Order: sequence, then C-alpha cells, then structure tokens
Amino acid sequence: MSERTVLIVDDESAIRDMLRMALEIAEYNCIEAENIQQAYTQVIDKRPDMVLLDWMLPGGSGLELLRRLKRDDSTREVPVIMLTAKTAEDNVIQGLDVGADDYITKPFAPRELIARVRALLRRSGAGEEQGRLEVSGLVLDGDSRRIYIGDEPVDMGPTEFNLLQFFMSHPERAYTRGQLLDQVWGANVYVEERTVDVHIRRLRKALQRDEADYSGLIQTVRGTGYRFSSRGL
Repeated sequence: MSERTVLIVDDESAIRDMLRMALEIAEYNCIEAENIQQAYTQVIDKRPDMVLLDWMLPGGSGLELLRRLKRDDSTREVPVIMLTAKTAEDNVIQGLDVGADDYITKPFAPRELIARVRALLRRSGAGEEQGRLEVSGLVLDGDSRRIYIGDEPVDMGPTEFNLLQFFMSHPERAYTRGQLLDQVWGANVYVEERTVDVHIRRLRKALQRDEADYSGLIQTVRGTGYRFSSRGL
C-alpha cells in the first residue's frame, strides 16, 4: 500500500465503498467519515494527505468543514477535493473561494477521480526538491515549500504555491488558462478554465501586504491569460 492516506467524507456508505475501492486499487490508504464531526476528528487524529469532501452532509455542509480546516493553522495545508452534485457555477466558485483545491461533480468515473487525486497530491509536492527562487524580495523555497516576503512567511494553499512556482520559473511570458492548467494541474486532468481565475485571485490576495504588495507580479494579459513580471513593480 502507498503511504498516502485519503480521508473520504460522505454520508452515503455506498459512495464511500465505491471511492474506497477505487482508491485502494490505485494503492492509496483510506479512512472514512460520514459527517463533519467525524471528519474533523479524523483529520486531527490521522493527518491524512488529502480529503475527499462531499458538499451535502448531515449536521452541517462540507463547506462548513472546509472553512474550519482552512481557518486552523494545523490543517490549512491539507489538500481538499469537493465532491458535489451541485453544478451551478456559483456553488463551484464558492467552494474554491473558501479554499478547496479542486472539485469533481457527481456522477464521475473512478478513473477521473484517481487522476484528480494523483494530480493534486503531485501539486502538493510531498518530498520533491524544487530549489529556491527569488524575485524582488519575494522568496519561494521549493525544498520546504515555503514562501517569504522579506523575512515574513506567506500562507497559501498547495495549488497557489505551484502556480507561483511555475510563474517564477517562467517570467515575462504570457500563458493562456489552458496552458496553465496543463502545466500546473496536469495535461490529463479535466478542470474548467474558470478554476484558474479563482486560484489566481487567491494567489494575488496571499501576496498582498500593506508594507509590500506583490500581487501586481501576476498580470492579466487581455485576450490571452496571465503573465508573471517584475517590471514596474
């Protein structure tokens, strides 16, 4: 079995069984919870590498648990994929805005689920040495997966970290949303291009400081996508 552990949070036992079977075939360890209270306890006690979180749960929504995880320093970095039957764009964007790293809409094929899980775990960068990048006082340490502005640490999620790492490694070039999806999410992962805009917004917010605002490094290129540039900062 893989050392990677995935927490499955869903109130329907048949769905948990299906998810567990697919994940175990792909050699992931699985733990389960059927409501947000059980799920939070599992996150604290078992420290999973990822959470698959259903939107609709008894005793409170998955969104409520997501907010709680992202508010807590000890659980903020745990990657979360939302499982949802809600296909309206506002609901999807709401989940991403709160801090979800990805979402998958029911019904879905086990193959797609595993592709999403693998891509997100890869983006969370466990054990990968990436080196150090620095631009105008903004420092990205790939080995420890930490960001600093001066000596101050910057909090951001794994997807925003990988976006910033890609941008800092490829400055002064405009990329389309599709190209960013391929480079950061992975070419075999099917994510809507609108998702890129949400994570760009979250990345810019993380880079905003009263004493040094670095959000302007991420530039919108009209008709194309985005570019990382220190010119004019």
